[in-house]
Amino acid sequence: MKIIEIHIYGYGQLENMQIKDLADFQVFFGENEAGKSTIMAFVHGILFGFPTKQSSELRYEPKHNNKYGGKIRIFHDDFGFAVIERVKGKSTGDVKVSLEDGRLGEEELLKELLGNFDKGLFQAIFSFNLNGLQNIHQMKGEEIGKFLFSAGTLGTERLSEAEAVLQKELETRFKPSGKKPLLNEKLQELHALNGELKKALAKNDEYDSFIKKQESIQEEMAGIHHQLSEMQESNEKLNEWKKIHSLVKEELWTKNELADLGEIQFPAQGIERFERLNQLLYPYNAQIKSLLERIEGLKKELAAIRPDDLFLEHESTLMTILDQIPLFDQLELEKQQYLSKLQDYQGRLSETLDRLHLPVKGEEILSFNTNIYVKNEVEVVASRGKKLNEMKLELEERFQEEKAALEKLEIEVESAESQVLPHKERVLLEEKLNGEDKKSLENELNSIKDKIEFYRLANEREQNEWKRLQKQKKLQFLLFEFILLGLVFYGIFTKQSGLIFFGIFAALLTGVLMVKSFNRPKGQDSNPTLDSLKEKEKQVIQKLGSAEYANFMKLQEQLLLDNRRKEQLQGLQMRLEQQNDQYDKVISKFEAWEIESAKYKENLFTLASQLKIPEYIAMAHLRETFGLIEQYKTLWREKSHLQERVSQIKAKQLSIENSLELFANRYLSEVHMDLHKKGYALREKLKVENEKKIMSQERLAKLLDLENELTQKKREQLHLKEEITKLFDEADASNEQQYYELGVKAEKQAKFKERLKDIQKQLQFSIITEPERESFLHLHNIEEMVVEQQKEAIRLKERLTALQEEDASIKYEIQVLEEGGIYSELLHQFKQKKYELEELAKEWSVYCLAQDILAKTVEKYKNTYLPRMLSKAEEYLFFLTEGRYHRIHLQKSGTGFLIERQDYTIFEANELSQATTEQVYVSIRLALATTLYEKYRFPIIIDDSFVNFDARRTQKIIELLKSLKQNQILFFTCHTHLLSNFSHENILLLNKGIVEIPS
Repeated sequence: MKIIEIHIYGYGQLENMQIKDLADFQVFFGENEAGKSTIMAFVHGILFGFPTKQSSELRYEPKHNNKYGGKIRIFHDDFGFAVIERVKGKSTGDVKVSLEDGRLGEEELLKELLGNFDKGLFQAIFSFNLNGLQNIHQMKGEEIGKFLFSAGTLGTERLSEAEAVLQKELETRFKPSGKKPLLNEKLQELHALNGELKKALAKNDEYDSFIKKQESIQEEMAGIHHQLSEMQESNEKLNEWKKIHSLVKEELWTKNELADLGEIQFPAQGIERFERLNQLLYPYNAQIKSLLERIEGLKKELAAIRPDDLFLEHESTLMTILDQIPLFDQLELEKQQYLSKLQDYQGRLSETLDRLHLPVKGEEILSFNTNIYVKNEVEVVASRGKKLNEMKLELEERFQEEKAALEKLEIEVESAESQVLPHKERVLLEEKLNGEDKKSLENELNSIKDKIEFYRLANEREQNEWKRLQKQKKLQFLLFEFILLGLVFYGIFTKQSGLIFFGIFAALLTGVLMVKSFNRPKGQDSNPTLDSLKEKEKQVIQKLGSAEYANFMKLQEQLLLDNRRKEQLQGLQMRLEQQNDQYDKVISKFEAWEIESAKYKENLFTLASQLKIPEYIAMAHLRETFGLIEQYKTLWREKSHLQERVSQIKAKQLSIENSLELFANRYLSEVHMDLHKKGYALREKLKVENEKKIMSQERLAKLLDLENELTQKKREQLHLKEEITKLFDEADASNEQQYYELGVKAEKQAKFKERLKDIQKQLQFSIITEPERESFLHLHNIEEMVVEQQKEAIRLKERLTALQEEDASIKYEIQVLEEGGIYSELLHQFKQKKYELEELAKEWSVYCLAQDILAKTVEKYKNTYLPRMLSKAEEYLFFLTEGRYHRIHLQKSGTGFLIERQDYTIFEANELSQATTEQVYVSIRLALATTLYEKYRFPIIIDDSFVNFDARRTQKIIELLKSLKQNQILFFTCHTHLLSNFSHENILLLNKGIVEIPS
């Protein structure tokens, strides 16, 4: 299988990236983070599925792109060209595979293409990285041989890892001479419990006496502990007093000395500050004198320079006018342009007025109300008219459909009614079948007569109530008709055609409704129930005159047939009622449409009247006419704006000319010049006067600086004098001599305070508090007190030791009694430990069996498949080491290799150098891919796996890779020195997701 093309929609930092025409030996070169690892992960993801969210592998989901995934195009030896596409979907993505022969498929077809390879096996056999080589560096001893054997069987260290895990699990559970494994510990515990079970019965009577004696001893021990604690605290304080009594006495003497000196107010570092102020005060007199002389010289220079201040006061105004001279020319050009536009707008206004063709003048159109509300109303009315026309067409179509359906159902109902038995015949038939006698018929006849009388009285009451309501409705309709007629006359009087039309239409509609309301519905005068009862009365009377019933079975069949027909008739009648409802709804919608259409015309004509648009134009072109009116008003406003702007330009030009003329007449000797020459002359004069002003300002600024400096010097001189006075005030001294005497006393007081502070700092961590120190000052026999306390403490400790020994003896006796009395608990523990031992033994046997199966599998692999792979690995190793090593032997026992040098010396894997071990590993991996898995011919992907090789070894490994013609090689590297080993057409440069071909 060969990868021909890679197209990445979005994967990590790579977006919309295409790599075409991949070579048989393709090199991808790029700096760190250029996308090499991303492309490798992309190939793995497309072939075997994206990593799930629970996986430890990176998913490379794009941060700035919704597309996730891509496709690769491959050539397969058996299937030809194929495209594999995988995008975001389920956990591993949704895959689509399309083959050259037109076959399409998903995961199943992809597995067929890949020969049911999974991702882990592919990465172990055909994907190289630094991890394998780094694992070799981290191993020691026989682990290297096991790792190489595992790499030669599975492509990874998983075989050696599985063997190590099994061995570790076995050793964790049992070792023949061990103590810490679980089985060993359980055996020891079981043996100990078995011995303790034999100590079951014995001492129980002495238990209570031992408990009481133990409590008494513990109380006495607690009292001794309390006495020892108090004696230790007292002893510690006495020892502490022996250390600090000299400091306490010195503290007391220092406080007395400070009290004798009393309170002294003297500034901090007062002597040094006074002498420093005196030294600073002398230089200020000479500096003040020099500043006065320089100020006088500057005043004389200022008197010689006098600028025209009156002219300069108007500088900003003049500059504004001068800057407007270019504007004057620009305004002239703008004025000509606006005049040309005015002519154009006049023509467009005439054209719009002709298109409107309204019986009004242009000025009247400006008064038309075209605000947003009117415009919205025009849009609403126009849309409403269009909608009404569409509604009418739809209603007419529905009317025809419903009418045809109704006529069809009426025919079907008439046909069904003709097949149903008449009511009289059916009743007679039912009576014959029911076998009614004369007495029951007479009872039924009496019951019917009673019902007839009840319904007759009820019908009379309903007719009286209906007449009363009809009279009331008649008055209401007449009143509403008079109101509508009044509205019609008002419309005629005010000449509002819409109002007249609405009044007439409403009056006619009210009249129709009134006529319909007063027409009593058919069947209203007669009660159907009453008629039915009367008819039934006649039938019962006829039955009483007849007493024969014949042919019972035939009558029953006839009745069943009539029941079916009646059911069919009821269904048709129900459908007919529903169709009548649909038909009535269409008629109602027609009536609603007519009302809506009348309202629409009323609104349309009202709008047309407001805008003075003829009604025939409004019916067809309301929206277009309104748009032309808006356009005319817009053009008129723009024309007025242009006229106003031309007037403003003329006024502005005149203002500029007048302003410049005013300054020229006042400050220039020659005034008969054009506008530009006057401006130039005024600029020159302004320049000369400004130069004078600048010179004057410089002198004034310098004068001000000198005056400020003089003021500052005088202020600083005064400040020094005030500071000296302040020092005298703080010390409460009237002269310098008194100030120095107070300074000496203040220095002595500071030293005493400092010493007192040091003493208190040393005493603050003492365990003796300040109030206790006063009581200790009166003690004189401290040494004797310490000796006595020590003797008493020794006596108490001896007694405490004796009590502790006695307590320990009693505790032992109690423990013996307690242990000897819990036989059932010990028996339970023994059985529990025995069960745990059996369960651990089962687990140990499972791991033993697994280890045995693994060993047999490895032995079969060594004898059947490994020789062919080792032969190819020896060929590769011979080439890589340039003949120094030429054979690879299997160890007779275990899983490991022996390497034979050219001088027939045999080495174990751990005896080789790191570089040689790596060469053995590469030889085995390549041999595994090209022998045992040669039929798959997947691309071999290598990610900088040989960066630790020197130049010679690297060149040899690259030559070996180039010789593997049956597999495509994808080589990823970030090292420029490797590129010299490849041709330019086989190298692709990766730069932040951009693919380039080197020049």
